[in-house]
Amino acid sequence: MFAPHTDYRHLYDGFRWDLPERFNMGVAISDAWAARAPDRVCLEHFDPAGPLRKMTYGELSQASSALAKALRARGILPGDRVAILLPQGFEVAITHAAVYKLGGIALPLALLFGVEALAFRLKNAEARVVVTDRFGLSRLQEIRSSLPGLDCILVVGEAPPEGMLPFAALIRDAEGFSPLETGPDDPALMIYTSGTTGPPKGALHGHRVLLGHLPGFAFHHAPLPQPEDKLWTPADWAWAGGLLNALMPALTFGIPVVSSPAQKFDPHVALRILAECRVRNAFIPPTALRLMRAVDNPRDRYDIRLRTVSSAGESLGRDTQEQASAALGVPVAEFYGQTECNMVLSSSAHYGVMKPGSMGKPAPGHRVVILDADGAVAPPGTPGQVAVESPDPVMFLGYWRNPQATAAKFVGSYMTTGDQGVMDDEGYVTFFGRDDDVITSSGYRIGPAEIEDCLSGHPAVALAAVVGKPDPLRTEIVKAFIVLKPEVEGSEALKAELSAWVKTRLSMHEYPREVTFVDSLPLTTSGKVIRRALRESA
Repeated sequence: MFAPHTDYRHLYDGFRWDLPERFNMGVAISDAWAARAPDRVCLEHFDPAGPLRKMTYGELSQASSALAKALRARGILPGDRVAILLPQGFEVAITHAAVYKLGGIALPLALLFGVEALAFRLKNAEARVVVTDRFGLSRLQEIRSSLPGLDCILVVGEAPPEGMLPFAALIRDAEGFSPLETGPDDPALMIYTSGTTGPPKGALHGHRVLLGHLPGFAFHHAPLPQPEDKLWTPADWAWAGGLLNALMPALTFGIPVVSSPAQKFDPHVALRILAECRVRNAFIPPTALRLMRAVDNPRDRYDIRLRTVSSAGESLGRDTQEQASAALGVPVAEFYGQTECNMVLSSSAHYGVMKPGSMGKPAPGHRVVILDADGAVAPPGTPGQVAVESPDPVMFLGYWRNPQATAAKFVGSYMTTGDQGVMDDEGYVTFFGRDDDVITSSGYRIGPAEIEDCLSGHPAVALAAVVGKPDPLRTEIVKAFIVLKPEVEGSEALKAELSAWVKTRLSMHEYPREVTFVDSLPLTTSGKVIRRALRESA
């Protein structure tokens, strides 16, 4: 979609959106390719104990149309919410395509959610259908009586309990089905935010959200596509990262996507997938990249042949970016976005937009600025809030049935992010911290991201998180929570060493005055550190 061998400035300045009057995401990820190349492989599933399974675009198109037909026959209407509570796998792609073809609204949910989190989202969205497996069903049955609007449960795998429907039986007959003609602004997808402030909110997107992701995806995986391209991500496809940063753009471009079983992230399994599935493109969140450092010399131990690697979800940091790039043999391109407006900043090795420690520059088609406290665009070098100018195809339609929260998200024509950052003279944006994560100590405003990245560079550290702890003298002090590498034992001497490590590498006012060793860090389903939980225990 980009002219080859053009520089960033030429590419960015010359880009123009040209959205079609009619667009359906389900058709784009299945039927469009099936009409041209039905035997083209679109999905592969890695099983550590079995052979690789494959699905073609023709099979994805047929199965998703059959499922859409079956749901329509059971009274599911355009605009109805269909929850998808499944791990990575063929069934997720089939269901997403089916819901969009039907004109429904897909509601992806993570299997890691507890029953309270599931109950809130299903009730708030008033979901009429849930597609799940045996594991999800075990949690769903605990709250089933509190969901009177839930009309239909489809179960993947074994024969379902009485009153529920077998998924496999509903994807056989597509005869006579035609996808609903939808427009770019018609509602199609709702992803709930993590709820760092208040209860989670459903970010509602139109079909255009997929179109909005394509330039950024093509930018950091450029030149795209290449004949042997194949993509994998450990990110849950229920998260905007796994779904919109990986699965759906790749399927739209005709790039096969590898799925893998749900598991706690294992760096050796990740490297096996990259090698055995001949993955050429990967989206690997920063936490996963840091965990992969536990494997020494990965390219000597695994036959990995990556062409592009991207990362987002939390700050990557200079040290992690440089270490991961060296270990994987390709530059790791950091990008940035939110559930409400994703992939708006990006790096690209191909276009020469790479600056370790930054999140890149505005991706083609998106205008990103830094706003000061008065809501005015800040000059280069001035910290402020990252904001995205509207209208923008990747931007959400609004929060589900919450116009007040939607309005509060905007300052004039700019959608605010709640993230603090700074843009330099070249247009690179560096992340500073969330509004509620910034630490105020002795009059200094301290962003946790840079300290965490510095600590993660210490040879004893596997993961690090930093928060502000109330202090009567300094307002707050910097406190670090550290997960050590398996062979390392914690000690008072190591705590002092880690504090000194930051003091000598960053500055005298940013070092952690308290260090606590922990077995693990609280993480969201997307792999982000839940600093709120750490502040409560500080």
